[in-house]
Amino acid sequence: MLSKEQQSQYQEQGYLILDKYFDHSVMDTLQNAALKIVEDFDENSTRSIFSTENDTTSRDRYFLTSDDAIKCFFEEDAFGRDGELVQSKSLSINKIGHALHKYNNAFNAFCQRPDIASIAKSIGQIHPEIRQSMYIFKQPKIGGKVRWHQDATYFMTYPTSVITFWIAIEDANKQNGCLMVTPDTALFPIKEQFKRFEDDTTRLDALSDVQWPSESGAVALEVQKGSLVVFNGQLPHYSNANTSAKSRHAVTLHITCGTTRYDELNWLRAKAMKLA
Repeated sequence: MLSKEQQSQYQEQGYLILDKYFDHSVMDTLQNAALKIVEDFDENSTRSIFSTENDTTSRDRYFLTSDDAIKCFFEEDAFGRDGELVQSKSLSINKIGHALHKYNNAFNAFCQRPDIASIAKSIGQIHPEIRQSMYIFKQPKIGGKVRWHQDATYFMTYPTSVITFWIAIEDANKQNGCLMVTPDTALFPIKEQFKRFEDDTTRLDALSDVQWPSESGAVALEVQKGSLVVFNGQLPHYSNANTSAKSRHAVTLHITCGTTRYDELNWLRAKAMKLA
């Protein structure tokens, strides 16, 4: 349960940092589970990459069916001109998504911790439900930049309810691409909506002509291993490329409220997992 001061801080700035909230052993368990998934992944089974720069194009079938599965996605710069990986498979995966909370024992147990639901309820989620889970690697040297975006773009509900739990599996800093936000944008209007249609084509629609905040005024959320960053779906955020030799592993959970209406055009159609 969050204190009243923490709740106020979240409401005022749109995010809250719980410094070193989880034990290192818990982070190690999740990291080991993710590395095992990558180890078992057949690198020749797909060449699907993940990039936030191409949301206006139709997503491939591999991505769309990941809403109710566990799938690996490569970094954009993972392959050379010959089509082969430029470094080992373990250092080439961008992320694992999007239903770790359902189909992996370690992640399912983590998501069912009572404090996950308690924190969500403390900031207004009457009936919290996990819609999506991801393990993000932000690989050294090739971990790509993630553009300004809002998570409500991908999880539209009426009223807006999506919140994000961003969990630092490893230390995150400016050098390896930590989260970047801008103060005073807690109620920034939802700028875009990513839509999926019946024929499985997708489109990123503009909802507002408001400009993204200036990167020059962005604040780096540098956090240590085990820290939890909670932020609302309207908060604009981005992360720079990882040009360092150190990875920046993180887990994200996207949680919506079961009392709100989930837009039928959201790309993710899988049934949500209710939290206690």
